[in-house]
Amino acid sequence: MPTSFHQSVIDEFRANEGKVGGPFAGGDLLLLTTTGARSGISRTVPLGCVRHEGALLVVGSNLGGPRHPGWYHNLLARPVVRVEVGTADFEALAVPAEGERREELFAHAVRVAPGYGDYQARTSRPLPVVVLERAEPEEREGRPREVRTLADKLLEVHTWLRGQLRQVRAGTEEYFASPGAAAGAAPGLGLQIRQRCLAFCQALEFHHASEDGHLFPGIARHHPHLGGVFDRLAGEHRTVARIQGELAALLVRVTVSEPERFRQELAAMSTELNAHLDYEEEVLLPLLADVPWPPAAPRVT
Repeated sequence: MPTSFHQSVIDEFRANEGKVGGPFAGGDLLLLTTTGARSGISRTVPLGCVRHEGALLVVGSNLGGPRHPGWYHNLLARPVVRVEVGTADFEALAVPAEGERREELFAHAVRVAPGYGDYQARTSRPLPVVVLERAEPEEREGRPREVRTLADKLLEVHTWLRGQLRQVRAGTEEYFASPGAAAGAAPGLGLQIRQRCLAFCQALEFHHASEDGHLFPGIARHHPHLGGVFDRLAGEHRTVARIQGELAALLVRVTVSEPERFRQELAAMSTELNAHLDYEEEVLLPLLADVPWPPAAPRVT
């Protein structure tokens, strides 16, 4: 739970379109909602933010304390976060910057808000700089121009999942092609690949849980003869989930200590998932083509 002070800032922020007084008066402020790394509980904190070339940055200063703040550990475990800034409220991917990029962004943050330099001087740990990458549906590659049916919606989600998986694989291959990896100088995959992979796994897990819990049972009630189809799809979900679990185990640490094994597991998941999505579309899209989306609101009598 937020402290009483943090909760008062959160309440004031939401009541005044992102404007607050006190120590945050006049500064750029956002609300960051993360999911607890161990608890799975959503937690919201008010944070100062810095704008840079259209992106939002937050710094894990923890007032110069010796440890990273709790919200930073949460987003390492679950990179998909919720951001409130001004009157906007959106989902984002949280990616900590590394190496020269981190140095560049931290220097920018200090120019905008010199207090971050003071916090860095108080501790030996490098203060993390996290880029919050906005990800909205209209930015999804290949999105249908209009989503009018449940078939359109399912295809939109599948297209997004395929695109995200391609990005993760492309980033992984780019890493393996880098001079550092070829020379054995880089022992693990970068945070950007790690965060994107974890975010993809989060989204895929949510999608499959929604299908198993709602979509498939609803269709099965009207098409009982498709019982074997849904048994096959559920089995494929379990196969993909097993591979996801193996990937997640490799991603427990901040960097991947076994990059070649990670690469192999990622290739296996890509093959299984694409075959699964192809089969799901072949069977389900014709059944969902006449189901309106979003669902019509129930009539009030």
